[in-house]
Amino acid sequence: MRFGRTLLVLGVTALLSAPVAFVLGETSAAATRVVKLQDLPALESILGQLAGKRVVYVGESHDRYDHHLNQLAVIERMHAASPDLAIGVEFFQQPFQPHLDAYIRREIDTTEMLARTEYFRRWQFDFRLYAPILAYARSHGIPVIALNVPTELTSKVGQNGLESLTAEERASLPKNIDRSDADYRARLERIFRQHAGSEKRDFDRFVDVQLLWDEGMAARAAEYLRANPSRRMVVLAGTGHLAYGAGIPSRLGRRVPVTSAIVLQGGGIELSPDIADFVLLSEERRLPPAGTLGVVLEPVDGVHIAGFAEESAAQTAGLRRHDQIVAVDGRPVGSVADVKALLWDKSPGERVKVTVSRGFFDPSEQQFEVELRAHQKAGDK
Repeated sequence: MRFGRTLLVLGVTALLSAPVAFVLGETSAAATRVVKLQDLPALESILGQLAGKRVVYVGESHDRYDHHLNQLAVIERMHAASPDLAIGVEFFQQPFQPHLDAYIRREIDTTEMLARTEYFRRWQFDFRLYAPILAYARSHGIPVIALNVPTELTSKVGQNGLESLTAEERASLPKNIDRSDADYRARLERIFRQHAGSEKRDFDRFVDVQLLWDEGMAARAAEYLRANPSRRMVVLAGTGHLAYGAGIPSRLGRRVPVTSAIVLQGGGIELSPDIADFVLLSEERRLPPAGTLGVVLEPVDGVHIAGFAEESAAQTAGLRRHDQIVAVDGRPVGSVADVKALLWDKSPGERVKVTVSRGFFDPSEQQFEVELRAHQKAGDK
């Protein structure tokens, strides 16, 4: 495997059968489980089991690069076993599916896809975390299915409750939202109560948003699987949407009976025999530094430079505060997200051409060549 010997996987079934090593008393023995670290198998050993499932859920901490590399390993093995595969993802929202389809068909490039899906406004995590997965899907023609519901709806529900939605907005949501899982609600409440100043009304809205996410993503995945009965799917989503099968998995299974497995990833989760089928343990890997302009951008009547990072690449090249960025490498800029989309794959030392307008007193556009740097405290880009 490309990830070396540090990648381990713990099957929860092993937890169920492991002997108890230290017993405090008669009553504690039945509840105690042991993980024998010397016997942990490698990821490769379970990929054959996963390949036989119609749906495999693989969790993530969004900012863990190793988690996304593990997801890719599962996708590669399942695709090798059978090419009729789709990838359902949390990090794109449903209304933007046509742009993902165009990307997989090679009709648009990555930069255009990121701009059209509004990735940097709606998800914001460094796209380099997900880029290997999208590149693999594109190179093999694997459909990528946008599962998430629009930010506009979850934000509205979070602020004003489900009752604030219009009839048209409600029509775009799943008709059946299951509230019967008391354990699901109790886990959400434990998370919610960690924040000071919480009120019951706010918690009810918090639950509504979580249900909207989980039911919405499950409904979209189920819709795709019904329409494509020969396809299998790998679902990539945050741990909270998959743990204990109570988020997306149970709600998808309510709509479409499928064989499935849940794979979570270690780091920040409390192990218990019912949390998943497998838990992956991998050494944390970080992305290399990104090449940035070292600017703070302000989206008012265009994209203006509001400030600079220390030792800013842009400032060194001659850009000034209040400059309006109108193009990067000849491609027009209309938003901060456009700038991020144009720079997402740049490394320190690469050069880009930045075209700016200096306003009423200096209306002509000027172009500057900027050698990007790895700014530690840069602003937007």
